[in-house]
Amino acid sequence: MKPSDRIFVALDLTDEEEARTLARRLMGHVGGFKLGLEFFSANGPDAVRAIVDTGLKVFLDLKFHDIPNTVAGAVRAATATGVSILNVHASGGLDMMRAAAEAAAVGAELHGVSKPIIAAVTVLTSMDTSDLDMVGQRGPADEQVGRLAQLTKDAGLDGVVCSPAESAAVRDACGDDFVRIVPGIRPSWASTDDQKRITTPRQALDAGATYLVIGRPITQADDPVEAAFRIADEMAE
Repeated sequence: MKPSDRIFVALDLTDEEEARTLARRLMGHVGGFKLGLEFFSANGPDAVRAIVDTGLKVFLDLKFHDIPNTVAGAVRAATATGVSILNVHASGGLDMMRAAAEAAAVGAELHGVSKPIIAAVTVLTSMDTSDLDMVGQRGPADEQVGRLAQLTKDAGLDGVVCSPAESAAVRDACGDDFVRIVPGIRPSWASTDDQKRITTPRQALDAGATYLVIGRPITQADDPVEAAFRIADEMAE
């Protein structure tokens, strides 16, 4: 896989036309795009399909977290958009994740699309051990990620979303085929913004990341294509 194919650009925008314009501009220079709650809440599933129709992979980052039946229904509906990756919260538990895995297979067959990768969010990259303590979860953060990654694999999901710091441990524990989607990526020349557990693109690859989610260093650059090239070059070093 080429370095650029591992990059999913976070289109954290509310304006559909702006997102589509940026997607078209970056087409051929990155592997795909992440559409999150901000975009989905403003534009809905039809706008997601419009991005999918560009021919690039889309990671629909809605982090479903509810009772198993509700999450299953949401996953079946989201699968109809034709996205390549969907996610849920691992903290929803084993039964919820199993329901999501089953629903993705059913939804793909029902809608005549490829089954998306279903990944579980472990610990948000904006949180560290002290944040986990405040919400009553066991730390340290890396140990909690490990526990949730194993639970995710036991549930039959395809991988996890985790910080760069934990991706190597997840790979070692769950196997190389277990997908590791890594946000919190900041090139050495970029601002850290509100992320706490971060690393550079090259360091993330060395630590075992499968895909890198990169937003503001590309989308807020004066020249997003040049920024994507610069990051891919850094990954190839």
